[in-house]
Amino acid sequence: MSTLPEKDLPPGRHRLLKEHLMTEFRQETQTDARPARRVWPRPALVAVAAAAVAAGVLVALPSDGTGSRDTAAKRTSDEAVRLLEDIALATAKKDTPDGIRDDRFVYIKSRLGYMHYGMGKKPKLEPVHDREVWNSVDGTREGLLIEDNRNGRMKLEADTPGIPGNTNYRELKKLPTDPDKMYTWLYANREGDNPADEQVFTLFGDLVGESLMPKEQAVALYRAAARIKAVEVVDGVKDAAGRTGVALVREDEDGFQEQQLVFDPRTKEYLGERVVAVRDTGDGLKKGQLLGTSAILDREIVDKAGRRP
Repeated sequence: MSTLPEKDLPPGRHRLLKEHLMTEFRQETQTDARPARRVWPRPALVAVAAAAVAAGVLVALPSDGTGSRDTAAKRTSDEAVRLLEDIALATAKKDTPDGIRDDRFVYIKSRLGYMHYGMGKKPKLEPVHDREVWNSVDGTREGLLIEDNRNGRMKLEADTPGIPGNTNYRELKKLPTDPDKMYTWLYANREGDNPADEQVFTLFGDLVGESLMPKEQAVALYRAAARIKAVEVVDGVKDAAGRTGVALVREDEDGFQEQQLVFDPRTKEYLGERVVAVRDTGDGLKKGQLLGTSAILDREIVDKAGRRP
């Protein structure tokens, strides 16, 4: 099996693959009589409440960022709604990047490490490493990936026109700027076999991760995400670069893993993602074990693929 998630794919195109890989993993490790469900153990890379959210209990992680909740302090899910509104307000105050021509590229540098799941082998977390990706602003040009792992250096295909999963800047610019319409769009464009709220939280994490969201659409996205159910807030979560932030978190429906989207507590900038196991599994994974981690280090507009800021 491949690394989870398959980060060599262009953003927005790996959700189904992640679910497929996790399905195979769950079938190998399942120890009870419940049928395996496709789960995107989303990494690393993810986060994810409710205006219409049923009241729930939120827990704050200890400051070591390990994922243990044994001594955590409780908060209500209203905290997630407030945090997302704070993020939306901070996003609305940001300057819009200049010079975003169609022939330019979105450059994103990140640091990440995810679990390898091999048939008959114990899952192993790959070393945290650097990753650089260049994606065409309008999706019509080949992109580029340079990653310090088995992917190495490879060209990324141009987007196929008309695909809902396209996340180039021009396509994202077409998304709704009204939170209600953005909420409808999220649920209409979710992918996979997981429950709807779980799929939408994964999609939300993809959009705030390795893509460049236009400001107006980003504001609507954060306000729409406040309606995703079962989202919690966790303090003291570290990204792959060691930065400590506050995370929006959601546990999958099977209670196997928790996806944590980490934000800077002061600037409300997206920092990265963690994914941790929430229970022991049959192949030796332990509750609280790290399944994936990432950190966004730079996000810029450049003139061509391969050129760094």
